[in-house]
Amino acid sequence: MPAIADDSLAGSPQPLQSTNSLDGFKKVLLTPTIGVEFDPSVKLTDLLKDENSDNLIRDLGILIAERGVAFFREQDLNIEQQRELGTRLGRLTGNPLSSGLHIHPLTESTSELGSEVRVIEKKGQYVDTDDSNLATKEWHSDITFEPIPADYSVLRLPVQPPTGGDTLWASGYEVYDRLSPSFAAYLETLSAYHSGGVFRTIADAWGTKLRDDIRGHPFNHGPELEAVHPVIRVNPVTGWKSVYVNASFTKRILGVTKDESDRILNYLIELVDRNHDLQVRFRWQPNSVAIWDNRSNFHAATRDYTEERVGERIISLGEKPSFNPKGRSRREALGLKPSYGWTGEGQRT
Repeated sequence: MPAIADDSLAGSPQPLQSTNSLDGFKKVLLTPTIGVEFDPSVKLTDLLKDENSDNLIRDLGILIAERGVAFFREQDLNIEQQRELGTRLGRLTGNPLSSGLHIHPLTESTSELGSEVRVIEKKGQYVDTDDSNLATKEWHSDITFEPIPADYSVLRLPVQPPTGGDTLWASGYEVYDRLSPSFAAYLETLSAYHSGGVFRTIADAWGTKLRDDIRGHPFNHGPELEAVHPVIRVNPVTGWKSVYVNASFTKRILGVTKDESDRILNYLIELVDRNHDLQVRFRWQPNSVAIWDNRSNFHAATRDYTEERVGERIISLGEKPSFNPKGRSRREALGLKPSYGWTGEGQRT
């Protein structure tokens, strides 16, 4: 894995301020912490061609960075417009010029939709018979195994089951805010190893070739599918701190023993999957679109269906993940009360 030490890989040097261009659009916050849903009258295709389009897309990126995920229903977005939206969301919110759209290691070079479209569908060729039966194993942020991972993902489901197949998102900002200040400060000194080795296993089972060429950024190449990222990162769009480990790809905390690593990872992942008050659930409908920020959110599909379910996803690559000591927690930035609970001060001895 190549060393990365280049200022050109950084995101926005300062948190971005919205121009409030979306204030006139009907939308509702789905929970106090995460999620915003726009009225079906709001069309992404209109935002793309509006005379004020750059401001609208930039402010949409800022809103998604703040709220984690945005939902749109009754959309008429085609795949080329989906590509354009993913590209502009990243570019207009300050991602490096070297970051393009991601090419997933399992996407075949002959794919009809093109290399930058990841088709997500249930396939029966690969079954891990020794895998966990807990649905919580699904929680992840997209492609954290890449040295330059995702900022925004844009997903639509052209084929979906009549019921089931919902997707859940969880706020990495709020996970951070559930940590005591002393424990958070310790985690801010640590890094973690991420691996997408499971995709090599899947490629072998499917009899397909793993994409080991450049996958949207010069540093994202080769068959290793591994990276080291900070345990706590700061989203450059908001300046807010987020936990950045996940159940699918994070394999080890570095600089501590394996036992310590396992306990830290298990605790952080439990904060994601055991706190429904930092989650939001989306029931897909025909022509729905979800857009989320992977730098500060986790998501998980619900595999409770037997019918066909097909998604088409675009991922914009962001900056090299980093911890900025000037970052703040979301609750601190918004003037909200801490949520980590009593830390034992004043305990009688």
